[in-house]
Amino acid sequence: MWEAIILLRDILLTYGMVAIYYVMFVNVLYFAIMLFSFKDIRNIFRRASFSKYNTLSGSELVPSVSLLVPSFNEELTIIENVRCLMTLNYPTYEVIVINDGSSDSTMDVLIKEYELVPLTNPEVRGSIPTKNVRCVYHNEKYPHLLVIDKDNGGKADSLNAGINMSRYPLISSIDADSLLEKDALIRMARMYMENPEETVAIGGDVRIANGCVIENGAVKDVSLPKRIWPMFQSIEYLKAFLGGRIGWSRINGLIIVSGAFGLFRKDYVIAVGGYRGGYPGEDMNIIIKLHRYMLENKLKYRIAFCPEAVCWTQAPDSYSILSNQRKRWGRGNLKNMIENRDMVFNPRFKTMGMLTMPYNVIFEALNPYFRITGLLALIGYVLLDMTNWHILLVFGLVNLASGYLLSVGALILEELAFRRYTKLSDLVKMLFFSALKFVGYHQLGVLWRVQGHIQYLQNNNSWGTMTRQSWKDKNKAA
Repeated sequence: MWEAIILLRDILLTYGMVAIYYVMFVNVLYFAIMLFSFKDIRNIFRRASFSKYNTLSGSELVPSVSLLVPSFNEELTIIENVRCLMTLNYPTYEVIVINDGSSDSTMDVLIKEYELVPLTNPEVRGSIPTKNVRCVYHNEKYPHLLVIDKDNGGKADSLNAGINMSRYPLISSIDADSLLEKDALIRMARMYMENPEETVAIGGDVRIANGCVIENGAVKDVSLPKRIWPMFQSIEYLKAFLGGRIGWSRINGLIIVSGAFGLFRKDYVIAVGGYRGGYPGEDMNIIIKLHRYMLENKLKYRIAFCPEAVCWTQAPDSYSILSNQRKRWGRGNLKNMIENRDMVFNPRFKTMGMLTMPYNVIFEALNPYFRITGLLALIGYVLLDMTNWHILLVFGLVNLASGYLLSVGALILEELAFRRYTKLSDLVKMLFFSALKFVGYHQLGVLWRVQGHIQYLQNNNSWGTMTRQSWKDKNKAA
């Protein structure tokens, strides 16, 4: 009996040392990435404050872009989305809406709003395999709008169908429940034009539109969400995009360009076979494939992040919808890590292989299990009288403080470069929720990720239930 207890104590002590080094390393890495973000803040501020309306928006040198809008059951948001995209400050672009076999009135509202008619003999320029395209619609009054009606095949399949129909060398993927700021695309184009030979993809900044006032497809008044779930996500997005992706972009280690808003060179997307269908996580998968292709072919490249190009999106505002989304993200992340495990700690893949992929395996995919086993270990320490509450309290407070500082760092970046939240009450609210999310919300994130991993093992590739709210309803709420 005593031998078993001694063995258990030794195991717990060893695990405790591992856990301490794990926590120290992950915090050092988080702060290092945040430091890279702060190091780039001067350039970001300069780009964000520089007006593009009088320089590039009318220039013939700006590359033409095909905007791809995959849509499934988006009848409540699709008109505002298209209206927004049709009025961007950009010289030459087209909007391609792909209706992915919706079971609601998505097609009907589009046909009615834009008086669409079937296009005879539409020109198919690409050859990526997709589900059957039933019909292509257009209206000569809107020459830059094309609507594809196809059998249901998922988001990746819809994007591939849009690529096949697209005319221009750059493509941009945009969610149907999202709205772009009028200068978002021209800001991305400016970054692309700085180094067009090497730039293969650029991600935009995604922000939560819940609580904002929307008029004619544009955000007229920025405000924080009124409900608790979107509020937590607002803090989360600021930390992930401003505190994380700016830094990862600086070392060319971005592993994801958000499906809500990204810009890509079409030739390279086609070269890697287009988007991978069959499971969630297509936005991460396409970036990993681009990294792999460029590195294996020894081509100079960069995958960048443009924080001043802003896309506003609807966030889940209920527990069930949010949990479905996070489980899906967990499944997608795990599947991408498993399928690309040969890149982990492989010097052939440079930053991607030696830093980004190991980070995602150890600190993203495996993070829930370190947290759960860490909690069990703490319980073991208490039961075996191996520690006291003072040590546990200090350790817990240090962890909370480091996490809170990272959130505050993202808020400082927001204030230094963008200042979209001008009300003092909004800033106070963000500081409060940055602390509150460690009590319950963080723990739910661990649960959702584990559940997503279980779904992956069950070969569950479903998208999950996602409901939309009309932008008009959101105006009333705001």
